[in-house]
Amino acid sequence: MNIFDTHAHYDDASYDGDRDQVIEAVRAAGVKHFVNISADLASLKGTLNILDKYPESYGTLGIHPSEVRDLDESVMEEIAEKTRNNDRIVAIGEIGLDYWDEGPDKESQAFWFRRQLDLARELGKPVVIHSRDAVQDTYDILSEKHAEDMGGVIHCFSASAEMAKLYVKKGYFIGIGGVVTFKNAKTLREVTECVPLENIVLETDCPYLAPVPFRGKRNHSGNLTLVAEKIAEIKGISAEKVCSATYENALKLYRLK
Repeated sequence: MNIFDTHAHYDDASYDGDRDQVIEAVRAAGVKHFVNISADLASLKGTLNILDKYPESYGTLGIHPSEVRDLDESVMEEIAEKTRNNDRIVAIGEIGLDYWDEGPDKESQAFWFRRQLDLARELGKPVVIHSRDAVQDTYDILSEKHAEDMGGVIHCFSASAEMAKLYVKKGYFIGIGGVVTFKNAKTLREVTECVPLENIVLETDCPYLAPVPFRGKRNHSGNLTLVAEKIAEIKGISAEKVCSATYENALKLYRLK
């Protein structure tokens, strides 16, 4: 089976002791490509380091909503320059809104969300969207900015099946990872059932959100076989079909040949 992990964080410090061994195991599990996702200032550099070392990797550049306090236009210029100079930077992300904890105020998050959507448009790149406890505001800003023109993925989808249908109607991909295997993930399983396979991509968000039976442990892209099996069970199809379709979907999402 060919597997494409559309959302990973292999620059995370939790891999510093054995990163090469983890990536080798991931290759052995059938993972052909993964996208390393930037989230803060340090990971802009960390992602580029991953691209330099692992030929199967792609990357995104962007700042997570919880990390926007210290942003200014110089960071936007840095992202633009690095994106233009590296054809393996395939999207702007992860960007969006996060109201889960006491992070930056909502106005600041919204400002930098809009600014990075504008940057994606300027660069002609799709977007990787983070949305946590901010369902309607995220959808409203994406609609206001007509972000469907750039295309993108709603990462770690956590809203309702009804909201998923609205995103699918606009052409977005829905990112599904280990959470779908959790016992309490009834809503995400409903989303998985109703969203057409051609709008689903696999993701880990590793080192986070490992699927059952590894929940709570460090995640890696090789665990996507378990996610594919759960999606296959929900949809009544084979895991091979899930992997094949989501692989092709990932190529479309990130505009890869």
